[in-house]
Amino acid sequence: MATKYKEPQEKQCDLAEPHAASMSESLRAFGYELPSAIADLVDNSIFAGAKNVWVDFNWGGENSTISVTDDGCGMSEERLINAMRPGSRNPLENRDPKDLGRYGLGLKTASFSQCRRFTVRSKTGIKKSATRCWDLDFIATKNKWLLLREAGEKSEIYFQRLSNFGQGTTVLWEQMDRVVKGQNVDDENHKRFFHGRIEGVEKHLAMVFHRFMEGTGRLKIFVNNNKVEPWDPFLKSEKATQQIGDERIMHFQKDIKVIPYVLPHISKLTPEKHVRAAGLRGWNLHQGFYVYRNERLLVPGDWLGLSMAKEEHFKLARIQLDIPNTMDQEWEIDVTKSKARPPDVLRKELKYIADVTRKRASDIYRHRGRVIARASSQGYVFVWQQKAKHGKYFYRVNRDHPLIKQALKTHEKIVEQLLRMVEETVPAPLVALTNSEDPDKHSTPFEGAPSKEILDLISQVYRAMVISKVPRSTAVERLRVMEPFDSYPELVQAFLEQLNGDEE
Repeated sequence: MATKYKEPQEKQCDLAEPHAASMSESLRAFGYELPSAIADLVDNSIFAGAKNVWVDFNWGGENSTISVTDDGCGMSEERLINAMRPGSRNPLENRDPKDLGRYGLGLKTASFSQCRRFTVRSKTGIKKSATRCWDLDFIATKNKWLLLREAGEKSEIYFQRLSNFGQGTTVLWEQMDRVVKGQNVDDENHKRFFHGRIEGVEKHLAMVFHRFMEGTGRLKIFVNNNKVEPWDPFLKSEKATQQIGDERIMHFQKDIKVIPYVLPHISKLTPEKHVRAAGLRGWNLHQGFYVYRNERLLVPGDWLGLSMAKEEHFKLARIQLDIPNTMDQEWEIDVTKSKARPPDVLRKELKYIADVTRKRASDIYRHRGRVIARASSQGYVFVWQQKAKHGKYFYRVNRDHPLIKQALKTHEKIVEQLLRMVEETVPAPLVALTNSEDPDKHSTPFEGAPSKEILDLISQVYRAMVISKVPRSTAVERLRVMEPFDSYPELVQAFLEQLNGDEE
């Protein structure tokens, strides 16, 4: 019989409360960057029912501030005190399906990650506003979790926007040592750098909250009074965008929605739309799954550890994946809401969806590459040549192949000797016998090789032609019809587009 657990009494225990000074500093190390920290504050605004959110950057050197104000339902004094408490919510408790938080840490960890002092003022429209402030230096001095009840005198100016509304909340960051430490208010370079951070925040908010902002009557976000336009990673408004089905996956009676998209080729987009669709990190890095929780983007393009590399010819593949907020534990959602890992039981099905989408994306490059190759005026370039002498066939490596030609120029004697050795020992009889007995067993050139290996070789051959004074346009045409690259038109096309991007 199993021994029944006997709960110990308090007198058998020691109280080991964390030191406020050291623990408060530890809350700064959760890995937030400035855009993701601000996004965490916007999460709270959305859950409060806000229709408008204002993010204001105020330059003042080391005294610069950032504030986030919303017109949501606001908080009473009691609720505000609880919201300021680290770990204000048990992550195991049932939550509102629309709740974008989890750990009860977001407001605190996001703010502390950027500043040493933050103040929250909130009002519900029923009573006067309530204010509370965390000051890390004050906590360190007292070594107690002492929550200040007032903002600093010089801080009042930053709550003016909130005074225009009957209800809402403002979060004010001051002493932003992680953002403006050591910066001089009169230094123009420092000022430009500070204002340069604004664009990154705008793009991040446009990406993370695009589904909240799309359509009329939805959320509006303003950064320094400029309205943020939503960034749709799937280009759903473009006719050339392909939606590949609409999958529903059940996991423990919870619904996961998956919608794969293949985006239009660059030739189907205007230059402006192509640049905007590249997003914050560029076309290649934004491929993969886009994981959403309650319409809030968590992962902006990733293959989720499914053993798939982000390769150039798959960059048109983007897959929308929606999970409810009841699956945070299964998907290993972290405090910063920037990472996710699918449960093992779903990996096989997700990999199948990814494989299908990647193939469709690759086919666009393959088709386009073949069309252009057929229009090429250059002849086919072989690596091997068949020759005859005294009625017998033998095989020679094509010395006019760009890569061979370049190697001969650099190390003629040793390369020529190596080529002769290979040519004289070609197992032609064995190849002929195997081909006659089982022709389907021969592998194709670079079959199973990583795309990067082939792309590197394409790059080497292209460079060899350029070094040999072959005109760029001619080199491009030859690449398309050259053995073995003619079997990989999607990789040639991807290389050329990357080349064009580097040269622009």
